Amino acid sequence: MPNKNLSQIFNHSLIESKAEDILFLDVEGVSSFTDEIVIATANSNRHAASVSEKLVEHLKINNIKVIGVEGEIESGWVLVDCGDVVVNIMKRDERDFYDLEGLWGQRNPS
Repeated sequence: MPNKNLSQIFNHSLIESKAEDILFLDVEGVSSFTDEIVIATANSNRHAASVSEKLVEHLKINNIKVIGVEGEIESGWVLVDCGDVVVNIMKRDERDFYDLEGLWGQRNPS
């Protein structure tokens, strides 16, 4: 599991960018591709893109490697892959539809 300082960097950036319903899921031992999944809600496609751009800036400033960023601005879902942590920034409709919380054993926060 990522250290607390790393989680604080993610949380701070997402809050600063006005993402909502931020959820950290510990999937270490359950997932083969990451230890923690972060899910945050954006209020529009553009907001999702802006939140992800700001997050990548914060990560680079803190010397945290970003493996990749996936998602088109029209999709309403941007994924930032940092290896040990994968951040999903989603519009509410996409978050409800894909229900990643349910997929990983958590109840939907809404």
